[in-house]
Amino acid sequence: MQSVKIIGVGTHLPGPAIDNQKIQEKFSVNAEWVDLVIGNRHRYLVMDLDTGKVNSSLADICALAAFNALDKAEVDADDIDFVVLGTATPDHLMPATVNLICEKLGINGVPTYQLQSGCAGALQALDIATALLRTGQHRTGLVLGGDVCAKYIDIERDFSGLASTELVNYALFGDGAGAAVLTTEDGSGMEILHTLNRCEGLNREPGQELNWLGSCLTSPDAVQPLKEEYKAIEEHVPVMARDTLAELLGKVGMDIGEIGYFMTPQLAGIMTEKIIEFMELPLDKTLNCVADTGNNGNGLPFLQLNMLQDLIQPGQVALGVAIESSKWIKGGIVLRGVSTN
Repeated sequence: MQSVKIIGVGTHLPGPAIDNQKIQEKFSVNAEWVDLVIGNRHRYLVMDLDTGKVNSSLADICALAAFNALDKAEVDADDIDFVVLGTATPDHLMPATVNLICEKLGINGVPTYQLQSGCAGALQALDIATALLRTGQHRTGLVLGGDVCAKYIDIERDFSGLASTELVNYALFGDGAGAAVLTTEDGSGMEILHTLNRCEGLNREPGQELNWLGSCLTSPDAVQPLKEEYKAIEEHVPVMARDTLAELLGKVGMDIGEIGYFMTPQLAGIMTEKIIEFMELPLDKTLNCVADTGNNGNGLPFLQLNMLQDLIQPGQVALGVAIESSKWIKGGIVLRGVSTN
């Protein structure tokens, strides 16, 4: 089986950082409640909340992350054999955002894939890319993940009367993108030992919904565009994360004490702390960023991978878990640091 490595990770957060006082001002979400219950201190948006102007698209921020990843990997866009994007918020229903990103990167004549998925989409994309590379038909692939909230934000809207299942989203989520270059070529990086991607939502209600309704949103009878069942997520995600951790450890024949770093699900600051405690993981080995970046969906696992690439040493093993609550998907990855030096 072909050895597949991540040789460069890049990210992009559209600035400036937005604090909880600004969220309170614009969305009627109490800043103290966000601090104490949600735990996210900042997030980033492609939209200027004062003017409503959208400054970047998903394709824009993914392309910036990709340029960063290509630079770190010392790989040219012409060397990319395929591109995979994971997102819950594409710029359009058509054309596919992955192809708009390729346009910005100057990539042409290669297979492209777009997965519409939530928080686990980044790991689903890495799973697909790993499988493609292990066939031996490709040498180098580009994997992207990112999300933007702009299509769900109308700054003229009265937010004071929204259901809590919708309002909580404005405290949780932000925008961001990430990218990784994967290859079967020799070189230093993070070897992918195992990936996991599995839906376990049979007979279980969705924990999250994003309804892309177009002009229907103007109707008085419009379906709620955003819905977050926070209590259900709080109940199920830690258990699913712990089960995924145990499965991944079993697949590579290791125990927790042998793992150098952990990347856990990152919905919000407080919940992430609870998940880490529930999984009984050492804090000093856990890569945690959501409180400062907000939950940027498919961009967030790449933020963790970006942290990891600067820390992992040759021979060290890292384990990542992502749980998607929209229809309860488990995602996982096991990596080992490798060096040619």
